[in-house]
Amino acid sequence: MTLALVVDFTVRAEHRADFERALAENARQTRAAEPGCQQFDICRDPADASRIFLYERYDDQAAIDAHLAAAHFLAFDALTRSWVEHKSVRRLELVD
Repeated sequence: MTLALVVDFTVRAEHRADFERALAENARQTRAAEPGCQQFDICRDPADASRIFLYERYDDQAAIDAHLAAAHFLAFDALTRSWVEHKSVRRLELVD
């Protein structure tokens, strides 16, 4: 069953550019190194640049677990945690 992660970030203004660079690198590594990742889109709210939205699709829960345990994700999370004011994560099942 294909699963999606929907992640909303509110990023502190002084860290926006650095956050976006680090996030883009995390997404690149995820797409390159994680065969269970089908999609990893990064979106920014055009009305509020501090709002970042991710849409990620994975083959199954094992692929999500592998992503969350990947060295590049752990490094990204540790680096950016203090740059984020708010983060919410939703796990959804894809409906055909």
